[in-house]
Amino acid sequence: MTKRILILSVFVVASCGLAYELIAGALSSYLLGDSILQFSTIIGCYLFAMGVGAHFSKYVADEDVLSRFIDIELAVGLIGGLSAAILFMTFSWMTAPFRTLLYVLVFMIGAMVGMEVPLVMRALNARDTAFNDLVSRVLTFDYLGALAVSLLFPLVLAPYVGLVRTGFLFGMLNVGVGFWTLYVFRAELTNIGARVLRATFVMIVLVAGFALSERMVQWGEHGLFGDEIVYSTSTPYQRLVITRWKDDTRLYINGNLQFSSRDEYRYHEALVHPALQTLPWARSVLVLGGGDGLALREILRYPNIRHVTVVDLDPAMTQAFTTRAELVRLNGGAFADPRVTVVNADAAIWLQNTRQMFDAVIIDFPDPSSFALGKLYSVPFYGMVKKHVAAKGLVVVQSTSPFFAPHAYWTIDATLREVGMRTYPFHAYVPSFGEWGFIMASPEREYVAPTSYRLPMRYLNEATTREMFVFPPDMQRLEMAPNRLNTQSLVHEFEQDWRRVIR
Repeated sequence: MTKRILILSVFVVASCGLAYELIAGALSSYLLGDSILQFSTIIGCYLFAMGVGAHFSKYVADEDVLSRFIDIELAVGLIGGLSAAILFMTFSWMTAPFRTLLYVLVFMIGAMVGMEVPLVMRALNARDTAFNDLVSRVLTFDYLGALAVSLLFPLVLAPYVGLVRTGFLFGMLNVGVGFWTLYVFRAELTNIGARVLRATFVMIVLVAGFALSERMVQWGEHGLFGDEIVYSTSTPYQRLVITRWKDDTRLYINGNLQFSSRDEYRYHEALVHPALQTLPWARSVLVLGGGDGLALREILRYPNIRHVTVVDLDPAMTQAFTTRAELVRLNGGAFADPRVTVVNADAAIWLQNTRQMFDAVIIDFPDPSSFALGKLYSVPFYGMVKKHVAAKGLVVVQSTSPFFAPHAYWTIDATLREVGMRTYPFHAYVPSFGEWGFIMASPEREYVAPTSYRLPMRYLNEATTREMFVFPPDMQRLEMAPNRLNTQSLVHEFEQDWRRVIR
């Protein structure tokens, strides 16, 4: 019976150890971007720390193996359980030490997790378990625990429980293993009362943290965004936060501003109308991204448009902007228009599988701050877009800032040209963002900017449109290589550009 308890403990501690690693990787990816870099360095640090912990486990005396195992379970439960909350609060209120604290916590957790399995193996060995049986059973349950969490984390825990609450949950599991070991091996342990008291204290802290985790997240996000948070949710794809201050409603995805209701009309008029004004014959439009419905609102103003397909990965995004009254007011109820079809799918996969053709394509993805987003700005992706737009049709791409991120901006232009598109870069001043860039492209069309608009505009007229297509000396073209899928140079260019200007 005692051997089974120890083997079951291996399953639980392996699950908890991997969970803390995944939480650190996901949280740093949300907050810092570049998911490959974050996960790679965190996994490397964690595995190295496990090796260090395994090495130091040999210094635990045989008679203290169970006692130290319990102590480690409590320490891992406390530090691992609190880790997500500590990291999130640190980033929200004191950004500077975040990265250092991240790796310190990962190393501490990894070192303690690295001690757990060797101590369990020594405890089993002391109970006359054959060596070959000992190794096979311990490693089997260790890997099974890792498998269980690797499946649960992206499918259930991250999207529905949340990173902070998941941390507390697995911390409680670690402490539960400590309690169970105390109970089963109480005859072999000393200072039972003091150990139970410590375990109880840690469990109370973790339970309280679990119960208050939503308030902690809201408090942290208030520090991060400053304004009142009116809506927030974690999905399998991203963290969505909507804030309000007076008459200003803002959307943030993974901490990055997507729009401010005070000036979003400038952005969306520039994104949509210079293209559609010159396509009076257009009947069908494809919107990739744009789950807030703001670009859709502008497209639907044209009576000649018969059908618009919106492809946005996250159903939580389109659902919020379809059902929440304050958001529906922003997009004018665009998703309720019978001309609109919403598809919640990966845009690259959807393009591969559809045969539909469109007269115009509006691409309104978040900036290429990670490799998951960078693929949507790559040569293969734009090649697929070209196959689905009319020869004389137009494609417009949101392309980050040509002033703050010039290398990234001109990389996007080079990528569109690489697939045989003619490109017509332009920019607009949006107060919330500063100078912002777009690129018009077409398979065959010679584009000429409009000198007037059939519809009333708040920002665009002949003068502002003419200025958009003129780049001053400090935003001149840079010769860049296209963004290929196997290297994703755009993500690196984007990171380096913004690192130069963000303090």
